[in-house]
Amino acid sequence: MTPTGPAASFATRRGAVAEALVAAGARSMLVTDPRNIAYLTGFRGSGGAVLLSDDGEAVLCTDSRYELQIVEQAPDVGHVISREYVAGVLGRRREPADAPLAVEADHLTLAAAAALRDALTEVGSGGAPVVETRGLVEGVRRVKDAGELDLITRSCRVLDEAWTHVLTTGLVAAGRSEREVAADLEHAMRHAGSEGTAFDTIVASGPNGALPHHEPGDRLLADGDLVVVDFGATVGGYASDCTRTVALGAASDRLIEAYDVVLRAQLAGLGAVRPGLPCAELDAVSREVIAAAGLGDHFGHSLGHGVGLDVHEAPAVSARSTSTLTDGDVITVEPGVYLPGLGGIRIEDTVAVTSGGGRALTTTSKALAVL
Repeated sequence: MTPTGPAASFATRRGAVAEALVAAGARSMLVTDPRNIAYLTGFRGSGGAVLLSDDGEAVLCTDSRYELQIVEQAPDVGHVISREYVAGVLGRRREPADAPLAVEADHLTLAAAAALRDALTEVGSGGAPVVETRGLVEGVRRVKDAGELDLITRSCRVLDEAWTHVLTTGLVAAGRSEREVAADLEHAMRHAGSEGTAFDTIVASGPNGALPHHEPGDRLLADGDLVVVDFGATVGGYASDCTRTVALGAASDRLIEAYDVVLRAQLAGLGAVRPGLPCAELDAVSREVIAAAGLGDHFGHSLGHGVGLDVHEAPAVSARSTSTLTDGDVITVEPGVYLPGLGGIRIEDTVAVTSGGGRALTTTSKALAVL
């Protein structure tokens, strides 16, 4: 679920987050989101908390289940073993008792906020101002370093291998259920090296393809269907995301024409990816292709999203986005057309944004496969 790599990489990340927390007006930060803990320390346990100081030093608290694991995975941070994660790290706070403490507001429930206040009082910092931050660590996470990009690339290779396997062994075929195809694809991802699925696999056949987030069910794939398959793997904690749409036998002319439109829109989007391009403009590149074909009302979702430790993270690639692509972003480009009662098409790649433009990390063919 988390990154791997030398301790120096984690120290660099902590330093960057420390700069951001100082800019937010805090002297230290309580980190409780497991993925952010992993990003900052390398620790992959299911429970814990980190206290990050404004000089980039960190203390990690977890319970006795992980006493050996933290030594292996997070050797360059301080360690506290306690079932009271928050109180455990706050007890190691080096700043003055009244120094502002940043928290991850999006990850702090009301109950956790009350426990935080109790813990601050317990360690003599009851008067410390609490600075609510949103997306502070995630903002640093957005730009991937070389180690992260390598893990995402490997995760995408898993998708390519798994998808090639299910196509070449006849697992996507008329008479099989959506649920069976999803299970076979997930097994193929595991066999290819995935630690698990990045999200619930989507297999949407026939009219179900008009539902962008359809859950695979008992419907049997049938001749004439288009089948939308959206799947993601994880390697070293990093996600990948890919969608392919295939035809079973002879699909209707309207569906084949719509497929051509979506493919042209996806290729146009891929070709436009470059650092410095506003995300809203990238969304418009693909959206205009679909609108020009008279199908604009059938493409309702955004063009894409960032990919990393979470399968959906910054930047948003949508018409409302205020972000601009930067070297080091990893995003998806996934236009779609959804025709109620008939079917749908979505074509998606995970794409690295580099100084040279966009580089698709998922590489299986996007030509319409007729099975």
